[in-house]
Amino acid sequence: MPTPFEPAALRRALVIKLRHHGDVLLASPVLTALKTAAPQCEIDALVYADTAPMLSGHPALAQLFTIDRHWKHQGPLAQLTAEARLLSALRARRHDLVIHLSVHRRGAWLTRLLRPRWSVAPRYTGRFWAKSFTHFYPAQSHPERHTVESNLDALRALGLEPAEEDKRVTLVPGPEAEARIDALLAQHGLVAGSFIHLHPASRWLFKCWPAEHFAALMDRLSAQGWPLVVTAAPEAKEKALVAEILARRAVSRAPTFDLAGQLTLKELAALTARARLFVGVDSAPMHIAAAQGTPTVAIFGPSGNKEWHPWQVAHRVVASDRHPCRPCGKDGCEGSKVSACLTELPVEAVWIACESLLAEAA
Repeated sequence: MPTPFEPAALRRALVIKLRHHGDVLLASPVLTALKTAAPQCEIDALVYADTAPMLSGHPALAQLFTIDRHWKHQGPLAQLTAEARLLSALRARRHDLVIHLSVHRRGAWLTRLLRPRWSVAPRYTGRFWAKSFTHFYPAQSHPERHTVESNLDALRALGLEPAEEDKRVTLVPGPEAEARIDALLAQHGLVAGSFIHLHPASRWLFKCWPAEHFAALMDRLSAQGWPLVVTAAPEAKEKALVAEILARRAVSRAPTFDLAGQLTLKELAALTARARLFVGVDSAPMHIAAAQGTPTVAIFGPSGNKEWHPWQVAHRVVASDRHPCRPCGKDGCEGSKVSACLTELPVEAVWIACESLLAEAA
């Protein structure tokens, strides 16, 4: 029998989420809800270094520890030194509780080495995993439940039921990012609420709507007089997609500003917080927009919109109803990296969603 969890006895907790940007952001309510349940507790988090902006500045966060994915490319000695330094820093915190929010094996090893009084993780196979934690929650949530609720099952396994107000996703842009975006908007003659933010790309191209479709949508928005701001990550393939979209554009009635590859994640959050509407595919920027409270049009292909839709914000999900195979979760049809449920998704469907949300926000 696991030791009964005592929130009042909790001094320090460590939340581990070793996944991609959007996954880390959707884990932020766990910090909020745990702080409400144990206000005296110092809550730390461990994430990959590139995803740290998703949690840094969170009001419930005490310390943020990171793992650099490049350690393994720096040679065995350098990697071992970095890993030892991290373990020493974590041990110094003497965590009473470890919450591991994935089935990453590193979390099991760390929990064994840190030896907290309580530990919780998704239920998984193998004796090693079963002996690494004191509490478990279902690894596979019901496909009708959102990922935020699945993450919060870790707290439910400890006997804590999060309040509705603690389930909001939190991302704090910070004063530096806010100042840069305010300066950029002023430079381009834009004010908050006067423009539409579009982020057409994803690190996974099989999640992307075709360039010609995005170009046609932007033409229609521009014809209505909306200034447009388009963004993408610094990766070459994402910037190339934006360049192709812009090359396919007709003459614009309203200006379009290309900021592809020019913003940090914090700056992206500050920008989208000032937009009247966000339009994008299933990706981290879509979740960032929702976290900022910006009405969101989310274009879904092979991924499951029930699990990943914009959380607790006015939104419209646009997905094909002509492809019964979706959501398949595959990297394109038969591994082709091209998803028919996206290539065949008409511009009109996304346009109607944009019109609807813009009317609500008026």
